[in-house]
Formats: sequence, C-alpha cells, structure tokens
Amino acid sequence: MSVFAVLLAALLALLSFLFYLLRRRMNYWRYQGIPHDRPHFFAGNLKGLLKTRNFAEILLELYTRHKGTGPFCGYYLFQRPAVLVLDRALVKSILIKDFNNFADRGLFHNEKDDPLTGHLFRLDGNQWRGLRSKLTPTFTSGKMKFMFPTVLKVGDQLMAAVAKRFAEDEHVWDWKEMMACFTTDVIGNCAFGIECNSLQDPHAEFRVMGRKIIGARRHGALVNAFINSFPNVARRLRMAIMPQDITDFFLRIVHENVEFRERNRVHANDFMSILMDLNKGKHLKSESDVACALSVSEMTAQAFVFFVAGFETSATTLAFALYELALHPDIQTQLRTEIEETIRKHNNEFTYECVEDMQYMKQVLAETQRKYPIAPNLMRQAAKDYVVAGHPKYVIKKGMMVTIPTIGIHYDPEIYPDPDKFDPSRFAPDAVKLRDSVDWLPFGDGPRNCIGMRFGQMQMRIGLTYLLRQLKFSPCERTPIPIVYQKSFPLFPQGGIFLRVEKV
Repeated sequence: MSVFAVLLAALLALLSFLFYLLRRRMNYWRYQGIPHDRPHFFAGNLKGLLKTRNFAEILLELYTRHKGTGPFCGYYLFQRPAVLVLDRALVKSILIKDFNNFADRGLFHNEKDDPLTGHLFRLDGNQWRGLRSKLTPTFTSGKMKFMFPTVLKVGDQLMAAVAKRFAEDEHVWDWKEMMACFTTDVIGNCAFGIECNSLQDPHAEFRVMGRKIIGARRHGALVNAFINSFPNVARRLRMAIMPQDITDFFLRIVHENVEFRERNRVHANDFMSILMDLNKGKHLKSESDVACALSVSEMTAQAFVFFVAGFETSATTLAFALYELALHPDIQTQLRTEIEETIRKHNNEFTYECVEDMQYMKQVLAETQRKYPIAPNLMRQAAKDYVVAGHPKYVIKKGMMVTIPTIGIHYDPEIYPDPDKFDPSRFAPDAVKLRDSVDWLPFGDGPRNCIGMRFGQMQMRIGLTYLLRQLKFSPCERTPIPIVYQKSFPLFPQGGIFLRVEKV
C-alpha cells in the first residue's frame, strides 16, 4: 500500500471518529431521556439565529413548549449540550441557594490575546470573586449620590439638544439614538471623566465606537459558533472575539486618561480613579493582595464593560419606556404628575432623594424591563455534577452550561397575566410582595447580580424626569406598532423608535 493510501485511510479514520463523537454529543439529551427539541447538526437548537430569529425568540419558544415537563429541558447551544431551566424553584437554587456550584458563567475570555474580554462579566472563579469585591465600592448609594450632579449636567445637555431640534422645527426623531447619546455622555463623564459630546455631535468618537461595539463582529457565524461551543479550546488556540480597532481604542483612551491624571495629580471620585487606585495596589487589605493589583489591560477591560453595559442597556430601556408612554398617555400623565409633585415636596429642587421617592417611576421602569429584557437570559456553568432535588433523573453535569430564560419568566402568564400588556401596577409594592425575587431578572439575582444596578436605575430615572417635565410623547406614522426586533442577541428594536414630541 502506498504512503498516500495509508495517509488517506488515517485521515478518513480520524474524520469518522470525530463525526462519531459529534453525533454522540448531539444525541446527549436523547440518551438521558430528557425532553428536548431535535437539534440541527451544526447550529443545535439555534438554527436561524441572527438571520431569521433572535435569541430571545428561540428561548421563549423553548420555554413555552417545554414548561411543565420537568425542572429543565435540554437544548443545544450550537454543538454544546446545555440546560434550559423551566422551574422557578430551580432558578432560585442556581442563583442563590446553591450559588457556589453555579458561580461561573462559562463564557469565553482570553485576557492575554483578547484583553477586553478579561472583565467582570466574563471572568470566573477566584478572578471574578477578587475583582467583584474590589469594584463593589464603586456602586454604593454614597457613590451614586456623588455622581448625581454629573448626570444632571448631562440631563441639561440633553434638553439643550432637544431645544436645538425644536428650533429647527423638528418634532419627530429616533429616541433610541437620542437616548444612546445621552447615556454615552453620562458614562463618559462618570466612568472616564471625559466629555464625549455625543448629544452635540452624534458622530463623536465615543458614540461611533459605541455603535461599532454593538454591531461589529471579528469573525463570521461559524467561527463564533466554535468559540461559544468550545471556549477552552478557543482560548488555547489564542483566539479573540473583539475587533482589534475597538481594543486599540479603549487601550489608548485608558492609557491617555491615566497618564493625564498622574501628570496633573487629578483624583476624581469616579470609576477611573478607583481603577487607578487598584492599579497601584491601594485599598487592598494585605501585602499579598498587592500582587493582585490590576494591570492597565485589566483596568481597560473593566472600563470597557462599564461603558458597554452602562450606555446601551439603559439607552434601549429608556427608548422602550418612552415608546410605551407614548402609546399610553394616561400612564404618561400619571408619571409626569408624580415627578412634579415629588420635586415640589423637595422645595422645588431635583435632588437625589427625589429619584428615590418616585414610586410610580420605579414601577414604569420595572414594567419596561419586564416586557423588554435587553439581556433575555442569564448564563451559569456547573462546577460539579448537580442532581435536581426530587428529580434524580435530572442531572446537570460538571461543566455544563445552564440557561435561565429571563424572557420566558417575564412572559409567563402564570406569573404575569396578559404578559403582552404594559401595566406598571404589576410592580406596586403590594403586588411585588406576592412574587419571588426571581420572577423579575433584568439585573439577575443573587451574589452575581448586576454590580451597576444602582447606577443604571439612577441614570434612567434622571433621563425620564428631565424629558417628561418638558415634553409630551405620542406615536407618529414612523412609530413601529408592534415593535419589530433585530435578529441580534440583545433585545434591540429594528430601525429605531421614532416618536412625536411636543412641549408640555
């Protein structure tokens, strides 16, 4: 037999073996006897993702079809067997009661070759725990109160941008984009101490980069599927997911910011100053902790995720809130009345305490986040085999990805009757007491909930207060009814949210 024939036979044998392993992997849930949908060989149960369906639609469909069959159903995250949780008691166990077994998210991160992925949201294990404890002081109520005047300053800039539109006789525009400019400027000031000027110039550098982060991909669908299915292998292969120009931009911004502050001895009570202190080993509890001081790359990763999470999720939630208020003028009037009455009670001054006292404002935003959860799911990874209590057949194996379908819970009619209806009364204090904390998950729950929750809530409440005190919102011929969503992972509106605005 020739050498070529031997090599060909070996190659065919190897391919056959790999095919066997993949085929076995894609039949995992059938072998376990767990309810599941038949997967596509390459796409798993995500066929059509980003083309004909978004992730929220896929999750809601799976949740609705399999709810009641058991504590979870199986599904395939591309070629990776994964768990989709159906039972709220199991959700609570994963997020809170048995958190230590589900502390990790199991997402791809590669700090060496893809430094922007080395942030709090993606890191696991002791890296996550250490970083979380160091960054938590950034988001106390005291820090929020300190940042409050800075957000008010951007609120003034927002109304100046609106006045400019009115002066040009504009009354209809995209409020998704307007809110993105507002939150970009807020985050730029509070995180980086930089005036981004997005409200004055929609083509400002930070706003352009913000659009790029949301839409840019380093790889095509096939490579992304591989990275998501085999994150450990991808890390060993030194792969990266972040486009290089985005990485270069944030590394440059942080480097220049640090250099300027050190040269001019600038110390502000903002996120960047806390990162700089951690970079120098300040505020660490022992000498051994100094070795864990943040590098400039690690600082950049945290600043990056604060920017992305802080501007886009809040901006889109604000746009969805304005959309619902435009469609429900009675709710809009009730919220506007509460805003004015609350400010009057505080000597006609808009203070941090006003933001905390607006109960109906909290209800409107909570209902917006229920109906439009920007992140439609939470991801966790099992540290060891986990047998669901009372269900010995249902075992979550070590290393398996666990998906908690926020969108499914938020649209479950047993929890929220008539879930398509926008109804802020669902979040009146007495109504909230009747539900479990895991019935509302826009910020997650348990020890790994969103660290920036207070900040996000504050900037959204300030934004709505500024707008509703002066403006009345209503639908126009360009308003999408119902909302059409992009086929992306986050729940974003397709083509923006155009509304008509008039002065009150």
